[in-house]
Amino acid sequence: MAVYKPTVQIMSIEGGLQEGKSVMLIGRILPDANRLHVNLQCGSDSEADIALHINPSYEKGSANIVYNTYQNGSWSSKQSTSDSPIIKDKLFVIEILVTKEAYKISANGKPLMDYKHLIPITQVNTILVDKNIKLEFIGYQNSLVVPYKTLINGGLQPGNRILIYGVPNTDSKRVEFNLRHRYGIAFHYLSLFDENVVVRNTSENGKWGAEERSGGMPFIKGQNLLQCRAVRCVSE
Repeated sequence: MAVYKPTVQIMSIEGGLQEGKSVMLIGRILPDANRLHVNLQCGSDSEADIALHINPSYEKGSANIVYNTYQNGSWSSKQSTSDSPIIKDKLFVIEILVTKEAYKISANGKPLMDYKHLIPITQVNTILVDKNIKLEFIGYQNSLVVPYKTLINGGLQPGNRILIYGVPNTDSKRVEFNLRHRYGIAFHYLSLFDENVVVRNTSENGKWGAEERSGGMPFIKGQNLLQCRAVRCVSE
């Protein structure tokens, strides 16, 4: 499940949490915010148990992030990290990967914390995002195996966006994706690390069109594809 530009701050997690599932948030922290939070919790009630509380604070300059659990009306012992890669008013990606033992939390591709479960993940069904975060995207996804292929339900329409998120392997030579149709490839995107170039093309009935090439590799090996914001369909 994925929601682009969510309009609410609290949402149900479709299917709940399971081992291997990831939660991804993309957004910006408002420039006048001093502290904020993201919660994975057990219901939407104001006193609901909170399995994972992520609380960046900017009151002392660069962000210090506190992690905690709220259960039966009390907070547990907090844990914290410093030197957060999340900067005010700049696009960020937070990913929370659910493992058997812990939540593996990263931001902009940087590992931050392995926070051990204090509440069973089967009880977690809701995410709450502080109003000081302007959300661009929120999604839940089980791990995918590449090469990955799937149908686009309903096809593409003007205004549709396709968001691609991942981390190139450290030995990657390329980042490639294709939007295909019955007779070929409507859009072929290829970034080549060795040549430091991006190639775009179309294939129709087995024949390639004229390549578009531009310089500058937008990705870094081992870091998330934050630069690959979206593919947007327009009517032209």
